[in-house]
Amino acid sequence: MRVGVLTGGGDCPGLNAVIRAVVRRGVGEYGYDFVGFRDGWRGPLENVTSELGIPQVRGILPRGGTILGSSRTNPFKVEGGVEKITANLNANGVDALIAIGGEDTLGVATQLANLGVNVVGIPKTIDNDLSGTDFTFGFDTAVNIATEAIDRLHTTAESHHRVLVVEVMGRHAGWIALHSGIAGGANIILIPEQPFDIEKVCKLVEQRFELQYAPIIVVAEGAVPAEGSMATASAEIDAFGHPRLGGIGDRLAGEIERRTGKESRAVVLGHTQRGGTPTAFDRWLATRFGLHAIAAVHDGDFGKMVALRGTEIVRVDLIEGTGTLKTVDPERYSEAEVLFG
Repeated sequence: MRVGVLTGGGDCPGLNAVIRAVVRRGVGEYGYDFVGFRDGWRGPLENVTSELGIPQVRGILPRGGTILGSSRTNPFKVEGGVEKITANLNANGVDALIAIGGEDTLGVATQLANLGVNVVGIPKTIDNDLSGTDFTFGFDTAVNIATEAIDRLHTTAESHHRVLVVEVMGRHAGWIALHSGIAGGANIILIPEQPFDIEKVCKLVEQRFELQYAPIIVVAEGAVPAEGSMATASAEIDAFGHPRLGGIGDRLAGEIERRTGKESRAVVLGHTQRGGTPTAFDRWLATRFGLHAIAAVHDGDFGKMVALRGTEIVRVDLIEGTGTLKTVDPERYSEAEVLFG
């Protein structure tokens, strides 16, 4: 059997660990051949491939990013895109395809599976917002990076009596903000699921200064103010219809300074959260996902996604990973609110 592998969407710590596990087990246990498709769905769409075997995956376990490259290409937005993909898979003798990605990449995989393509999905996103799995690899690394940054910013905030707004990733879900904010001792955490009241935020800021401490605010990039309470900026749209986010940290810091008179600065962590060496947990989870995904291919169990449930790796229908986003529920957020101020 010949198996294709691709990685789509944003790069993520642990992608190379997945690729390594897929190839190591696929070659060593099943005797499969592999072909890597470059740059997400652009690879099978434009027939851009790379050699993928044991030599290519040696030493990549601790490396960030992806040796196969990535992109946000959406073949369903390209005229004849599906036909080109199926033709190129056939031309490369590919019997099955392993797609590693988040909601957009796996959304394409779901549609292709419905059209008869033999696909197995592996969930990947630092946002941890894919339903069907308790955790996605990359999330733990992102939270650790954000927490370390918050730890370091506390001393600067106190030294300069300054409000520091830390903007982290999280388009629709505030898991990174929630976990890193709690772990880093943030005084306010703002997430997309809970539109914030700027007046309440400013009141908490003033209360913090009354205690002779400087506040740290962690805000997810997708967080929005309550309607009419603060101006927002428009954003560009990508191939999957998502706005390019970023900038809420700067706008929030400016508004706080204007309303409270307290010096405020924004720190945007941006791509540092998803770059570099994955944590031990993410290497462990990514490796297990890879081992179980190639086992699903071997079993002919297509149209499925591997997922973590408790400590077990299970197989679920692809639609379970992409049908709905896993967002922070109000009860979970209310736990953090106890610590605000």
